[in-house]
Amino acid sequence: MEIISMNVRFAGLLLVTAIFPCVAQAADVSCKTAECHTSIGGTQNMHEPVKEGDCSGCHKQTNPLHPLKGAKSFAMTAQGAALCYQCHDAFGKKKALHPPVKDGECAYCHKPHGGAGRFLLEGGDDQTALCMGCHDAAPFKQKVKHGPVAVGACTKCHDPHESNEKALLKGPVWESCLKCHADFLKSLKGAAFIHPPVKDGPCTSCHNPHGSAIPQLLKKKMPDVCLECHPGLAKKLTAKVPHKPLQDEGGCGNCHSTHFSKSKGLLAGEEKDVCLGCHDTDKLGKPPLRNIKKEIEGKKFLHGPIEMGECKACHSPHGSDFFRLLNKSYPADLYAPYKEGLYDLCLECHEKNLLKFAETTIYTNFRNGKRNLHFVHVVDKRKGRTCRVCHEAHASSGEKLISKEGVQFGEWKIPLNFKITPTGGSCAPGCHRAFKYDRDKPETYGAETK
Repeated sequence: MEIISMNVRFAGLLLVTAIFPCVAQAADVSCKTAECHTSIGGTQNMHEPVKEGDCSGCHKQTNPLHPLKGAKSFAMTAQGAALCYQCHDAFGKKKALHPPVKDGECAYCHKPHGGAGRFLLEGGDDQTALCMGCHDAAPFKQKVKHGPVAVGACTKCHDPHESNEKALLKGPVWESCLKCHADFLKSLKGAAFIHPPVKDGPCTSCHNPHGSAIPQLLKKKMPDVCLECHPGLAKKLTAKVPHKPLQDEGGCGNCHSTHFSKSKGLLAGEEKDVCLGCHDTDKLGKPPLRNIKKEIEGKKFLHGPIEMGECKACHSPHGSDFFRLLNKSYPADLYAPYKEGLYDLCLECHEKNLLKFAETTIYTNFRNGKRNLHFVHVVDKRKGRTCRVCHEAHASSGEKLISKEGVQFGEWKIPLNFKITPTGGSCAPGCHRAFKYDRDKPETYGAETK
């Protein structure tokens, strides 16, 4: 009877094994090599317990028979994040938690048995598809992409679990950016002038960290992005005479170094050099730019602001309502009789009473006795001559910036033939006969000069 009973039990075991081939077997047989779980472990990067065949680290058998038709014979050894925290350090000690971490749903991002990418992630090292499963994809599909975004390296900047910084950044914005932009940091340390948003604020004040439709990942095109902090310049940009570089693609960046500089005003170089970077040819623009570099090259006498390298003393670099981007009023025409306010540009630095009195002994040395010859030339109601009829605005080989070559008068340059003496001088221009003048011993002129 005992032999028959043993045979029956053995036959029953064979029947169960035949029906349930994955029944728990000897401890040295791993689940991933059994007939039921052949797909587990077939990935490039396996979870360590899977790699070692230690399924019991996460799974516990709740029924001696496995599998059970219509029921489960295994359960997890813990629920949610508590399962992972059996081996991994727990999160939740920092200010910001990634929502899946906060909800204890590690499997939202990680494959529990293995994944194509590191850290049991699906999709290899490109994390784009994984992150876009929850996040809005629009910012990541822009024309211009941040380098890490372009290759799906989201965790280069963001911590995937928790952080003390906003947006789960691995560190403060400034520090996060400089971890890659090391060349920028090196130059920044030697800069005399730093743009306040770079020095005091986050890089994201001006740049989108993921993508933009605008070069350099700017939030807005130039000059709009600059006007958010420099609203006072808006009026200049809509002036009658705009500075053309501001209308070009580079905008403010055509003249300014947007992060830091060795020059005042964050200029890309010394002020005069920046201006002459464009004003060194007469082939650009319609009408063509004046070749100022050629005009001043080799000249013995420079206008004071040019000598100091300050073009902005006379010109507004952003825009102006006046002729040639001038800071103040000055006639655009060659002839313009003086009236109050018309010559404000020149009279801002030069003697303010220069053109107010027909006779003087103090306001000008260009006089015949007491007769103010500036007044004679400029205040003439019929044909008042502007300053540039005799003087060069930037540089000259002649004293007092008197033009040696003469002013352009249509197709002819009117020669001045100016000569200076200790107490006066003389000129014999193409517009009148030779005249002398003397402050101490006045010359006597004919009736035509009255």
